[in-house]
Amino acid sequence: MRHPPPRMETGPHVTSSLPQDFSQRLPQRFSSVRQHSVDYCAPLQPEDCNLQAMPETSPAKWHLAHTSWFFETFLLKPYLRGHQPFNDRFEYLFNSYYNGVGAQYPRARRGLLSRPSLEEVLHYRAHVDQAMATLLSQVDHPARMEIVRRTELGLHHEYQHQELFFTDIKYNLSCNPLAPQYRPHQTRQSEESMATAAASAIHWQRFDGGLISIGSNADDGFVFDNETPAHQRFLAPFQLASRPLCNAEVLAFIDDGGYQTASLWLADGWARVQQEQWQHPLYWQHSEDGWQAFTLHGLSSLNRADTAVHLSAYEADAIARWLGARLPDEAEWELAARSLPVQGHFVSSNGLLQPGPADDIPLSQLFGSVWEWTSSSYAPYPGYRPAVGALGEYNGKFMCNQLVLRGGSCVSDRQQLRPGYRNFFYPPDRWQFSGVRLARDGDSR
Repeated sequence: MRHPPPRMETGPHVTSSLPQDFSQRLPQRFSSVRQHSVDYCAPLQPEDCNLQAMPETSPAKWHLAHTSWFFETFLLKPYLRGHQPFNDRFEYLFNSYYNGVGAQYPRARRGLLSRPSLEEVLHYRAHVDQAMATLLSQVDHPARMEIVRRTELGLHHEYQHQELFFTDIKYNLSCNPLAPQYRPHQTRQSEESMATAAASAIHWQRFDGGLISIGSNADDGFVFDNETPAHQRFLAPFQLASRPLCNAEVLAFIDDGGYQTASLWLADGWARVQQEQWQHPLYWQHSEDGWQAFTLHGLSSLNRADTAVHLSAYEADAIARWLGARLPDEAEWELAARSLPVQGHFVSSNGLLQPGPADDIPLSQLFGSVWEWTSSSYAPYPGYRPAVGALGEYNGKFMCNQLVLRGGSCVSDRQQLRPGYRNFFYPPDRWQFSGVRLARDGDSR
């Protein structure tokens, strides 16, 4: 997931109205977030932690090291006097895209890094964490506010890599014919009831549109710079579906020949269907026993009522067109989201690392469960200015050829999400926890 850090050199991205004890509570929060990354790796064997099944994924061990590299590079080296790096070569090995820092080890070859070992990477994390504890204890440091801001940034960066850990390890494990479990999960219901369960009917919620404000300002609390500045948009009346699409609707699309009907697909999408021979969503398979799906809990029967996941934007667009609807614009999505609390199925609130069925309520699963594709290109908001320096270079250079997703997923941390959060991926990408919420024009029936 290409989650760019916000620019820090040109202005704060942590509000100046933070509680007075925020910086005092930061060390405890830092320790908690960092421990989650280690805990998430606990069910794995050391061999699992070095898997990289395609260039777009990274080994679990690399995520552990890169997030530590971030704190060492952008906090410890510039601000902790006398800091000694754990290993000077790690600056090259675990840099990702920061050209301002220096050269990077090739992304597609991260799975070849059998050394450093997982044990050494964990020692590296402990080294960084101990040094960060020292730095965060220096409440009279002349750069205290910048240290607080960058630490907050680093924690949100870690949330993102925790989510990437789950998406990447799922893809990496799925390539094993043994269909190994990341961790077991108690069966929610019988195999028979899973196959026949029905989702609630889709209802439509209408919005009047008009002149609205979307986006955020730097004083709204922590935000990434791609969420700024707040600006006005005019929207025509529109409707949003009460829930994301479920597996039963994707099965109906398959049964109706959707993957063989060129007229339903964008040209690039149809080319990808032909090139890669797509016939169903990623991780699905069909046998004499019916449809099954690979999950982080192993291979299981497909629950027809569960929210559909691991769909590319091309698939999302084709299924929406087949249903006589469309994908929402990101401004439409944000207008709806700002009226709701950030509640849903997140990694910290449920042991099931897979979206379940939606509730029969208006705008169910708007947050959590699955990232929802929009039709909006990932582009700068009016008035956006990329920052100078390594901490700000990440956003602007990726604002091309990608689409925005909104809402978070079942492997997102609740603390990283808000109505204005913009995720982004390329239209063919399927290994993320992405799904579909339908939209249609306000006068549609």
